[in-house]
Amino acid sequence: MNAGPQSEFARIAADGGRAALVTIIDGPEGKMGQRLLVREDGSRSGSLGSSDLEDAGAEAAAQLMWDERSEAREVADTRLFVDATAPPPRLVAFGAVDYTVALSRLARAAGWRPYVCDPRSQFATRERFPDAEEVVAAWPEEAFERIGGIDRATFVCVLTHDPKLDDAALTIALRSEAAYVGAMGSSRAQEKRRERLLEKGMTEAEMDRLAAPIGLDLGALGPEETAISIMAEVVAVRNGRSGGRLCDKSGGRIHEVGA
Repeated sequence: MNAGPQSEFARIAADGGRAALVTIIDGPEGKMGQRLLVREDGSRSGSLGSSDLEDAGAEAAAQLMWDERSEAREVADTRLFVDATAPPPRLVAFGAVDYTVALSRLARAAGWRPYVCDPRSQFATRERFPDAEEVVAAWPEEAFERIGGIDRATFVCVLTHDPKLDDAALTIALRSEAAYVGAMGSSRAQEKRRERLLEKGMTEAEMDRLAAPIGLDLGALGPEETAISIMAEVVAVRNGRSGGRLCDKSGGRIHEVGA
């Protein structure tokens, strides 16, 4: 016997998956409580009573499951509540360096899923990165493939200072759906990197997606403080914030409140 939309949604949430449950909370008589489950791949189960309402609900669900928030939506004379669930975001760090050790530890503590990739197998080891979800000793193309590709909840940090690895990782990441792509290096190094990648066929629009030098301006020193700078930036990007000081903020909500 197939599980109903609500039961399946609860199972997906418990398993750390991504989906959204659309429920009619106000509208025409007889439709209250009808539900539609929309999965990550776009497939659906359940019913909202009309194809137009289901299409509108599925569109809202597809947006909100990736925005990782739940909210009510008005569709004609019907009020829907879209309840979204999603796994923790992924932070993929290229470069098995000391900065990555600290970044993996901090990302894990913040509830993210850190991955470490580097083709140098002598450095990319589980012993060095015990906080990583996975440590992949492979070049970027294979590494991205082995971790399941890049989706809209993937944040990519390139930390190697090796142009061969940096450029290969950035070429893939900047042309993907990644929520964020950042790279370490001085302003001069960024200029040279930009020139190289443009010569290799990257567009200006693709290069404009790159956050480099990576991180917020905290005056960070050493791997631990640099990791804080990087995590501060990716958290701000994930939440649609600029990362400025709260004491300089005027009006509006300071901290997000979960639905």
